[in-house]
Amino acid sequence: MFKGFSKKFVKVKKGKIFCRIGGKGFPLLLLHGYPQTHLMWHKTAPGLAKNFTIVAADLRGYGSSFVLPGDKIHSNYSKREMAKDMIQLMKKLGHKRFFVAGHDRGGRVAHRMARDNKKNVIAISVLDICPTLDMYEHTNMNFAKSYFHWYFLIQPKWLPERMIKSDPRKWMQNCLDKWSGRHKFGNVEENYLKTFKQLKRIHATCEDYRAAATIDLRHDKKDRKKLLNIPIQVLWGKNGVIGKQFKPLKIWKKYSNNKVIGFEIKSGHFIPEQNPKETIKQLKKFFLNYV
Repeated sequence: MFKGFSKKFVKVKKGKIFCRIGGKGFPLLLLHGYPQTHLMWHKTAPGLAKNFTIVAADLRGYGSSFVLPGDKIHSNYSKREMAKDMIQLMKKLGHKRFFVAGHDRGGRVAHRMARDNKKNVIAISVLDICPTLDMYEHTNMNFAKSYFHWYFLIQPKWLPERMIKSDPRKWMQNCLDKWSGRHKFGNVEENYLKTFKQLKRIHATCEDYRAAATIDLRHDKKDRKKLLNIPIQVLWGKNGVIGKQFKPLKIWKKYSNNKVIGFEIKSGHFIPEQNPKETIKQLKKFFLNYV
């Protein structure tokens, strides 16, 4: 995986971020979701590297990046703090302006990066998400059943942590199977488990969700009327929840006064792994317009 890419730990203010770097061209930062790592881009990064300098990074608390303990207001895993890591990472690598593509939790970090760092982020692509605030405000029975993990993971520590730790493989497998429609992930699944099963990372990832239900919502509500003046691409899986229960393109258009485009991809939730060819095509087509 990631043939021709280099591995690197980059020191940012709060710790070390692990990333893989490869390719040539304008910089494109790739951010993963739950319960995965940067490895979720292993089928798409090599193809994208033909046109871009790719930086595929592990978010704080995930993969091989640093871990901080949770705090009372969950600020250590707010998307604002996670976004700061990535801005610092890209600057350390010499990239002051760049593109971001984020799947799942990575999409939420990308959204916050764009809000807080308008001079650095040129355009974003968000994969299989709607903004956190909209998703919580439009919660109904169908959404709660489909996204029950949102409400499970935010329960007080250490309840979900201990339950997941009792059988981390079973929990991770449940997430991957349910959200993908039982897609076969292959050997990469074992790589996800190596780090995910660590109690400190189970805790960190729960804190990620706790932050989303508390401090992130406060940040989002405060910024709600401030439009993003950048292009946004929205991709969602045909067989996933986002396109069935929301109108993702309509919702995201409320967030920017620039161009917002979107497409349904023949896939479950894990678009870059389930349909890498179409993912590469759509990301290239979008970002190359702004090089």
